[in-house]
Amino acid sequence: MPTLRTLSRAAIAAAAIAALAVTARHVPSAHAGAPRTPVAGLRVGVSFGAAQSKTPLDGRMLLLISTDSTEEPRFQIIDAVGTQQAFGVDVDGLQPGQEAMFDASVLGYPVASLADIKPGDYWVQGLLHIYTTYHRSDGKVVKLPADRGEGQQWNTAPGNLYSAPRKVHIDPSSATPLHVVLDRVMPPIPVAHDTKYVKHIRIQSERLTKFWGVPTYLGAVIVLPFGWDTHPNAHYPVAILHGHFLTNDDDFREVPPDSSLPPYNLDSITRYCPNGHEAALCVKWGYPRFTQVMAYQEFQTWTSAGFPRVIKVNIQHANQYYDDSYAVNSENLGPYGDAINYELLPYIEKTYRGLGAWARAVYGGSTGGWEAFASQLFYPDEFNGMYANCPDPIDFHAYTTIDLYGDKNAFVSMGPWRTTPRPAERDYLGRTRATVEQVNTRELVLGTHSRSGGQWDIWEAVFSPVGADGYPKRIYDKRTGVIDPAVAAYWRDHYDLVHIMRRDWATLGPKLAGKMHFNVGLADNFFLNDAVYLAQDFAEHAASPKSDATFDYGMRDEHCWSGDHSVPNAVSRLTYDTRFIPLMAAHWEATAPRGADVTSWRY
Repeated sequence: MPTLRTLSRAAIAAAAIAALAVTARHVPSAHAGAPRTPVAGLRVGVSFGAAQSKTPLDGRMLLLISTDSTEEPRFQIIDAVGTQQAFGVDVDGLQPGQEAMFDASVLGYPVASLADIKPGDYWVQGLLHIYTTYHRSDGKVVKLPADRGEGQQWNTAPGNLYSAPRKVHIDPSSATPLHVVLDRVMPPIPVAHDTKYVKHIRIQSERLTKFWGVPTYLGAVIVLPFGWDTHPNAHYPVAILHGHFLTNDDDFREVPPDSSLPPYNLDSITRYCPNGHEAALCVKWGYPRFTQVMAYQEFQTWTSAGFPRVIKVNIQHANQYYDDSYAVNSENLGPYGDAINYELLPYIEKTYRGLGAWARAVYGGSTGGWEAFASQLFYPDEFNGMYANCPDPIDFHAYTTIDLYGDKNAFVSMGPWRTTPRPAERDYLGRTRATVEQVNTRELVLGTHSRSGGQWDIWEAVFSPVGADGYPKRIYDKRTGVIDPAVAAYWRDHYDLVHIMRRDWATLGPKLAGKMHFNVGLADNFFLNDAVYLAQDFAEHAASPKSDATFDYGMRDEHCWSGDHSVPNAVSRLTYDTRFIPLMAAHWEATAPRGADVTSWRY
């Protein structure tokens, strides 16, 4: 997630007043051809020609406006205070040459309306995020953006239409309309190639295909152990690294670093970009070269004497809502949990000689940390070890800064005389970088019905029941922040991992004891440490059996701290495999069932 600059206190106060005052305003869907009441002031029409598509298209039409010419506006819409401007409308059956209209009534981010833009010269770009119609097995018909190999990214999705940025004078009071034509098509994603160690697989899932009504696939990037080809009788444990979509394993590099990249300064990296996420500063101090150094070092460790010989699996499960599925079954996404655990992993183990459930473990950070815990919790017989770093909210009493069960509003904490905006992101000193309302507004502009491809929308898509319209039920109103307690109750019973662990400990405890390990920074930028505290509160007092779970916290460490106190996150985030796989191997050997193969993979 991007690093955000600090908001002023005045801006925070203004956001609080706006959150309190706003009611659930209508967000125009702008269906193509639907009558709309004219709104005074500037109107901007965005269209595409027959050269781009001869047939009508559905999707989310975006109007992007920027003050910065250094890169395209489509890459500048972020949660940070330095974000540029976006407006969005839904289009259904938009014909070639027909315009989707933007006026002062259309919701924008961060400025709410075209009427509020200061007159001046801006770089303007249009973009159509194309939707596909799905006839699901539950009888619902929905329009969603199909993933096309990019990991559900609206600004790079192959086939999306867009225009070249153009410098335009904007005057919100002008009655002269502006016109933007989408004359470009986003290209396909380059195909990743196999190497001796790294393999790419893709299988059609019967379960997901049945749910979505179209062929649906799961993939994986696999790293084979040293000697796999020369030890045909060996069978191997499997380490499943959960996390965001990737086309290749960037932590594993079989050739030395690119010598043309600028050299790195580790002292400056440690001081100025200790998380490794501060893009501009990290590049300035040579972080791209450093990541390649560490990836090549991992390859050298992987092939060295004494390192456990295991199969590493990076699962690819991008879908219509996000770049991964959260690895669980969901009313809105389908049975991804079952498809991964009962189709994909058995296929991998059969193809590459895996040992089975007793020699499997899951690990990951952030989204991957939640997925690791959820996989071990929901499929306790399928895994023997879980390492969850900085997991997404595992207890919805601490859904970042929101208590979904006790709070009435997700955007502000409310007292008898005032309200206070809830922060969504902070720096390590606790200073707010963005509020919950701001990040949710960005997502709403990028896509209605949880279709933005953003973090808060995927939580909603995974955790919520299906609504009458076929889309996820809102956990809270995206304009007002008002929480729906009925939806919150559904979330609790189905996806609140700490609640489920506590509720079902009598049956789960014997299967989870000794398998759970958590790490998180005390200054996690997204407040993810708060839910881990609640997990520890239960785990430390669990009985019959004792949980034997471990918890470790990084002092002043931000997102996504993973348990290494000796180096900053910028380094430790690149050493997951070399740190966690030896821990897994030791656990597997100590808990192997009688007669299990604990020798063929130890060479």
